[in-house]
Amino acid sequence: QLQLVESGGGLVQPGGSLRLSCAASGFTLDYYAIGWFRQVPGKEREGVSCISSSDDTNYANSVKGRFTISRDNAKNTLYLQMNSLKPEDTAVYYCAALRAYGGKCTLLYWPYDHWGQGTQVTVSS
Repeated sequence: QLQLVESGGGLVQPGGSLRLSCAASGFTLDYYAIGWFRQVPGKEREGVSCISSSDDTNYANSVKGRFTISRDNAKNTLYLQMNSLKPEDTAVYYCAALRAYGGKCTLLYWPYDHWGQGTQVTVSS
């Protein structure tokens, strides 16, 4: 009954913005490291950004300065604000959670235990 449900994806022009949301149920995100990952068909899943239970953040170099990750523990929701979007940001975006406390979160995908079903982000003119 542990679920992560993404929303907010869609079609946006280059330079535009989107905010992705990930609503968690069945567990509380404050006990977890949570992150955003993306995947293009035929390519390996890539870590985009993550935030630890102590609010330390980590960003892929390709999105640093453009994307911002945040969490609202009261709402049990994770967000990814994406600005200055580029065509190469096009992918299916997944949120994921890993039970962990403190430290800096990892952008490796394999340790994460819980995954959403993904939301499509397409950046195109």
